[in-house]
Amino acid sequence: MFLIDTSREGQAVYDPIVNQSLDNYLVNDLRLPGHGLMVYINQPAVIIGVHQNAYQEVDLPYLHDHHIKLVRRSSGGGAVYHDYGNLVFENIMIDTETHFGDYNYFAEPILRALHEMGVKGAQLHGRNDLVINQQKFSGMTMFQVGNSAAAGGTLLFDLNQSVATRVLTPDQSKLASKGIASVQARVTNLKPFLDEPYASYTPEQFRTALLQKIFRVSRLDEIETYHLSAKDWKIIDQRLAGKYRTEAWNYGTNPGFKYYVSQHFPIGTVSFNYSLTDQRITALKIFGDFISKGNLHQVEQALLGVPLQLPELIQALQRVDLTANLGAVSAIDLAQLLLQKTPTILNTSNFKD
Repeated sequence: MFLIDTSREGQAVYDPIVNQSLDNYLVNDLRLPGHGLMVYINQPAVIIGVHQNAYQEVDLPYLHDHHIKLVRRSSGGGAVYHDYGNLVFENIMIDTETHFGDYNYFAEPILRALHEMGVKGAQLHGRNDLVINQQKFSGMTMFQVGNSAAAGGTLLFDLNQSVATRVLTPDQSKLASKGIASVQARVTNLKPFLDEPYASYTPEQFRTALLQKIFRVSRLDEIETYHLSAKDWKIIDQRLAGKYRTEAWNYGTNPGFKYYVSQHFPIGTVSFNYSLTDQRITALKIFGDFISKGNLHQVEQALLGVPLQLPELIQALQRVDLTANLGAVSAIDLAQLLLQKTPTILNTSNFKD
């Protein structure tokens, strides 16, 4: 494993739109052979999963009033709040599919380092969370392109949890499925659990100490490191202008369909935003924090024109490979979700199209 230095001209980059786009450049363009690791810090931002509806997950007026950036990543998973007290780690794996989906493999170096720094109770829990005493300090996600992948997550060192609680509006069924009343109740910072001197470190000092533990060195200059070059940054800037800085990518277009139903499954939260004409589905969009490398459009297309009746919905959903295109969820469960028929009617008056 080697380190990827994401600084620019010797200066740390804190722009979350830039940082969240780097994995795409590293996987699709640069493609450094082997296993690379980058660890960076973002200025205040909400990072949403590739399949999420920003208008449902985030308090957008609060976000705008407090100058918090909204950034969409290229992987699945849920919405998270970042600030200067949060670290982001990401593994870049080129030309190997061996560890895709294996969260334990990517969590192990982080957990080992934290154990050595005093956080003895840190462990992988459930699908992709790192926790202490059942409280989450990291959510992990990954995406795959061909036989290469990016996998990583957050590390809450000294995050402002009150802002996170205010700006995020998670699906209540997800919290209920975990027996949790709020975002704040289910997360914790690492700082109170660290031994000294680590507990007194700044986030930047903690980042340095963490990397030294991961790579088992006493100085960062002992680590094999790739430094992003001027040529790399020129291409990254082009990608930012063409996609990752655009509102179309980060906010998406709220479909504005009439009904919104949502449920948390073992694969994550799945939400349907849809409209009906004569009790047939005439428009539909799938959202959620599930992690899938399939084609959601196939599932959406299969439901168009289908009557809102259980047998017809199941039959339509069975015509597509749900496991490959969405995840391990059954046709009957999804059909029953659509039939809840107590949907939230979305207020589109404050939405940005």
